[in-house]
Amino acid sequence: MDLRQFLTCLSLCTAFALSKPTEKKDRVHHEPQLSDKVHNDAQSFDYDHDAFLGAEEAKTFDQLTPEESKERLGKIVSKIDGDKDGFVTVDELKDWIKFAQKRWIYEDVERQWKGHDLNEDGLVSWEEYKNATYGYVLDDPDPDDGFNYKQMMVRDERRFKMADKDGDLIATKEEFTAFLHPEEYEYMKDIVVQETMEDIDKNADGFIDLEEYIGDMYSHDGNADEPEWVKTEREQFVEFRDKNRDGKMDKEETKDWILPSDYDHAEAEARHLVYESDQNKDGKLTKEEIVDKYDLFVGSQATDFGEALVRHDEF
Repeated sequence: MDLRQFLTCLSLCTAFALSKPTEKKDRVHHEPQLSDKVHNDAQSFDYDHDAFLGAEEAKTFDQLTPEESKERLGKIVSKIDGDKDGFVTVDELKDWIKFAQKRWIYEDVERQWKGHDLNEDGLVSWEEYKNATYGYVLDDPDPDDGFNYKQMMVRDERRFKMADKDGDLIATKEEFTAFLHPEEYEYMKDIVVQETMEDIDKNADGFIDLEEYIGDMYSHDGNADEPEWVKTEREQFVEFRDKNRDGKMDKEETKDWILPSDYDHAEAEARHLVYESDQNKDGKLTKEEIVDKYDLFVGSQATDFGEALVRHDEF
């Protein structure tokens, strides 16, 4: 990957792989499915294992005995109990499931952290990020590839300042995560919308009209006939995206499009796990109740729990 590609991928986390002219490009941020398996507890608990641990972690449970599985599950439960009151609530379980499903984000942050915390003080300042990411390319105002690195740096700085809650231009790991993955944080969603609109709004009028909307996801590339999905997207824009029927999308309409309020799969699974395991029906789980139903949570498969516990320290 050359520098231009790296910077593009790093800075624009709402971006996506380049599409062929007839392939649809999607800017919508959906919550991922918890598992690709069928959720049918009458047949197996595989879906629940994937949901509770993440699919990749769930695969590592295969070699453990039930006793080992219960022991390690108990240690994970201690991490899920955030307020240390001896109970796991639906909200705590939901937060854990969301953490388990998005481990790749934290792994990505860890990789990038090492390359940007230049003085190894456990923080990343804007100056550190700027120097590590752009470095000498900023000394050349007219790079050979014609790419506007300075414009990208300005955009990154704006996002960094938004992620930096205390305004000191020094990011904690949590703030750095918000900077790299703003779509995961409620307080960063406005910047996701702003960047998306800037990408698509070619005439810079502050709105996205129908042709800009279609042009972002499809290039005619000399083809006179549009694919059916493009015609469908035109209809979607008119009927659903442009809610006030003024022929363009404003900020709120764009937000509704790219950041929809999806069904909360994590909450649904958390409620399911509590319902199935809550022996005294008090609406929350003890460690004993969870371990007693270990086969629902992990079965005879067990996580690389040490790694999970270390990552969860920041959760």
